[in-house]
Amino acid sequence: MSSVIVNTAPTVTVTISSSLNSFTAEKRLDRGLTLAEMKCKLELVVGSPASCMDLQLYNTDNRFLLNLDQDDALLGSYPVDNGCRIHVIDKSGARIGEFEDLSRVEKYEISQDAYEKRSDSVRSFLKKNRMGKFNEEETAQKAAEQQRKLDEEKAAAETINVGERCEVRSIGQPTKRGTVMYVGLTDFKPGYWIGVKYDEPLGKHDGSVEGKRYFTCPLKYGAFMKPQFVVVGDFPEEDYGLDDEM
Repeated sequence: MSSVIVNTAPTVTVTISSSLNSFTAEKRLDRGLTLAEMKCKLELVVGSPASCMDLQLYNTDNRFLLNLDQDDALLGSYPVDNGCRIHVIDKSGARIGEFEDLSRVEKYEISQDAYEKRSDSVRSFLKKNRMGKFNEEETAQKAAEQQRKLDEEKAAAETINVGERCEVRSIGQPTKRGTVMYVGLTDFKPGYWIGVKYDEPLGKHDGSVEGKRYFTCPLKYGAFMKPQFVVVGDFPEEDYGLDDEM
């Protein structure tokens, strides 16, 4: 008779669950670990002390198989296959979800004055290396660039008047015709904006954004565009044949 040799992989990938937490974790474990050694590794996963753990083994169909109750036994001596689940039952008396409640974690707080005096803080590092907002030249350049863009938007907006017919020509979108209903600054985003009432329901709102009304039009006919995408001119409303009799 020929003999059959079964090769067992040295590691196994299992799912870890716990009576203390709602989440699960996937871990690769060495089959040569004793259960006592494995419990120590699971402390950081589930938050339960190794001495307060009972272990249960579930198969790949999530059916209970047996208790892992011999601390000196090797994990590989149990029928643990890839995809099995090891469930940790906590006996420390901790509450369910206790280690997930971040409101119970004591937070370290420091005053602004004390933080300003520290030499090992992120702020101190940024100051020392003249980075971010502490780089006066870079900050000034960014401010100048923002002002330049704002000035360009303002100049473009000043050439557009409420009541004028227009076409909206945005990149990658079909041209849309409508009427200019609003020109100026808004509360929802910085810069200058042009409010347009489209000839068709191709917009996003009725002229009201985030609770503030800028103009009035039917729902889905209103939109806001940057001035550079709005061209005013003699653009009569197109006849789509909606009023033709059948």
